[in-house]
Amino acid sequence: MENGMPLIGDKFPDITVHTTHGPRNLPGDYKDKWFLLFSHPGDFTPVCTTEFVAFQQRSDEFQKLGCELIGLSVDQVFSHMKWVQWIKEKLDVEIKFPIISDDLGKVAMRLGLIHPAKGPSTVRAVFLVDPAGVVRTILYYPQELGRNVDELLRMVKAMQVADTHKVAMPANWPNNALLKDHVIIPPARDEKTAAERMKQYECYDWWFCHKKLG
Repeated sequence: MENGMPLIGDKFPDITVHTTHGPRNLPGDYKDKWFLLFSHPGDFTPVCTTEFVAFQQRSDEFQKLGCELIGLSVDQVFSHMKWVQWIKEKLDVEIKFPIISDDLGKVAMRLGLIHPAKGPSTVRAVFLVDPAGVVRTILYYPQELGRNVDELLRMVKAMQVADTHKVAMPANWPNNALLKDHVIIPPARDEKTAAERMKQYECYDWWFCHKKLG
């Protein structure tokens, strides 16, 4: 990443932002924590409102994983504050995570959140950043498609399991049609290891071995 948007495996760029909870330094203020930064097209819009309620309703589960939530749009902080107040008053949900105000669009441009063909608003992007400040996952959704917050929670769990156990995660883990809740052993890189894998684990072939986490 040289002045372009960060890619998977890059360090998240050092950015100072203003939020509904005051100034934040990213990723510095989240050192030794995971954080999920998600942008939304605009305050006081129906799909975004449903997303923020969904994120807040799952916030305790993200917290248990040591993962902080941070919202972002190009609205002013005053709009964020009024919207959060409206959600509390009308929907009885208190948004407790910070929302970045990027009314000049500098953060959005730095992170690649403005897609001109979709207009001047930020698209629905997600950046998952690990405790070392490295970008681990990037997702984009168009304005008309609300995100599945349960899937984002699954993503955080899966990445943490993958890191801890040095394994890979199958589709729909932990409910994969072939492997159930098993995880995938990275393919062997030499013939000796390949032969040993077939004895150590359950395998479809030497390059496709899996195990249940103990």
